[in-house]
Amino acid sequence: MPETAGSDRRVPTTIVAIPGTGSDADYVHRAFGPAADEMGLTLVALEPSTDLVDGHLRSLDEIADAAGPLIVGGVSIGAAIALSWALHNPCAGVWAALPAWTGDPADAPAAWSARATVAALAADGLEPTIAAMAASSPAWLAAELSRSWRGLHPGLGKQLADAAEFHSPDLAQIATLTAPLAITAATDDPVHPGEVGRAWAAAAPRSALAEVTLAEWGDNPAVLGFGCARGWLGIR
Repeated sequence: MPETAGSDRRVPTTIVAIPGTGSDADYVHRAFGPAADEMGLTLVALEPSTDLVDGHLRSLDEIADAAGPLIVGGVSIGAAIALSWALHNPCAGVWAALPAWTGDPADAPAAWSARATVAALAADGLEPTIAAMAASSPAWLAAELSRSWRGLHPGLGKQLADAAEFHSPDLAQIATLTAPLAITAATDDPVHPGEVGRAWAAAAPRSALAEVTLAEWGDNPAVLGFGCARGWLGIR
């Protein structure tokens, strides 16, 4: 891949979106699908493979070769992977929902949670791990992760481990982004700290930031996509 990439100024027809850690394409459809439909974009929602990060990057390369100008995006680590790809490839924009960390993941709450889940899966198995997660989570999150974790098992542990080691773009790298960056950040979610989204927005040359509460996006995942879409329209 080239060291830097320019913004693709052509009108995009497709958005490729990547799920967060332990999530899947079903959630991406609910988070980004309504906004994509409203804008007349074809949504390609990626399913995680065991080779999590490299698998998503390969998929973006393949789709870009075939589909023309793209918006790329995702939720949580999916947003970071999409941003990493956009730093090296022309694209029409990045839709980043709930970015979880910048640079080194060592102290990030989301990475810590992923590592803890990996350990629980190895020690206790899937169903006890789901039960423990559900006991300490809001009902909507317990239902969402119970569904996706069962669907992703037995590859779930490897995916979580890979995610917890992913070095997200740092602020100096984000400052070189030529594509517009539209972010929807959470104001009160400890796993996806709002300051991460605000820092990304401040670093990027062209950015827009929408903020939502944990309850808002928990009740209606589509607010994530709409926040990004409206921001992107204002800066494209």
